Amino acid sequence: MRNSSAIAMALLVTTALIGGVAGTAAGAQPTISTDGPTAGAQPAVGAAGATGTGPAQTDGACGFPVNVTDATGETITLDERPERITTINPSAAQTLWELGEQDRVVGVSQFAFYLDGAEERANVSAEFGASVERVVDTEPDLVLAPNSSAADVGPLREQGLTVYHFPAATSIDDIAEKTETIGRLVGACDAANATNEEMYDAVDAAEERTADVDRPAALYPLGGGYVAASNTFIDAIMNAGGIDNVAADYEAYPQLSDEVILESNPELILVTDSEAPILEQEPYASTTAGAEDSYVVMNVNYLNQPAPRSVIESTTTLSNAVVELQSEGSESTDGADDGSTDGDSSGDGSSSGDSDTSDGSSAGGTDGNETDEDSTAGDTGAESPGFGVVAAALALLATGLLARRD
Repeated sequence: MRNSSAIAMALLVTTALIGGVAGTAAGAQPTISTDGPTAGAQPAVGAAGATGTGPAQTDGACGFPVNVTDATGETITLDERPERITTINPSAAQTLWELGEQDRVVGVSQFAFYLDGAEERANVSAEFGASVERVVDTEPDLVLAPNSSAADVGPLREQGLTVYHFPAATSIDDIAEKTETIGRLVGACDAANATNEEMYDAVDAAEERTADVDRPAALYPLGGGYVAASNTFIDAIMNAGGIDNVAADYEAYPQLSDEVILESNPELILVTDSEAPILEQEPYASTTAGAEDSYVVMNVNYLNQPAPRSVIESTTTLSNAVVELQSEGSESTDGADDGSTDGDSSGDGSSSGDSDTSDGSSAGGTDGNETDEDSTAGDTGAESPGFGVVAAALALLATGLLARRD
């Protein structure tokens, strides 16, 4: 068991990245027009976090028909409220569950199976991306395809399916916009607004919680030298949670050399495995975080999927950990102890070493919505894969550090 500079959340999810190629139009923002509200439309009954006893009714502001232009520039027309919805990446599924609209979901990616009841839906995953045949078999009125699923959009549309493709989500505001769009597409605008309000409240609380504490320099390794850098929603979560990303000088998901990681010298490492084996590996073992055994265990699904519940849970977990680390550091300075304990307590009721967070992957991967293009890793000379790019997934898989996908 590792010593207690480890602030661990005991979490029970496993997964990692294998994505489709990001779309060239992924940065485009959606436009929505409504031809007129449905007569007699009733208020939505969904709410943020609702488990739902049945599908929400379309509220008055979410009338049909509706025309929506997606990230590919395609105008999607929904003449009536979709009753059968298939999602081919987990973040959209997570959002529908959050809106209380899961009863209308008929197909999901296998990486959404952590959601309550999702395993009862059709699995539409293929080895890479979605299976067109499986998606067609769900007979969907609407297919939601997040950014990493760009390569699947064309083949699905060729089968006559209505597919909405989302732009990349690189900030918390982007996630809010994505939630609003999903709410509009499925006729659950009130629930989407309530969900976004809860998300922003959680962000405000996290920022207030860490306002008067030192911000540790931190890093989120993804395996094989890849890290989460700036212009990603993960970086936005890190900032809101009270830490400074040492990879902020780079963009997207660069592959950093050992020398660059050592020079950045993170004081804190974000991991998704409660045993944090990466801290025993170079170059991380030679950083301050490695020397002091300082890490935070995050829920792999929540940290890696651009959706409201991900923001709520991740910023809360991270900000609580930062406060606890500050408290431990103060105790050590005062001579109460050496800043470490037996690793059984994180200050928030959770424990280190007793979770089944992952099956050996160091980070878990993402939903692929964070970036829509390749970028370089600065002076490392390495090329950033951008999550959602098959070549990147293969590179990570080749390291043996990435086992599954969320």
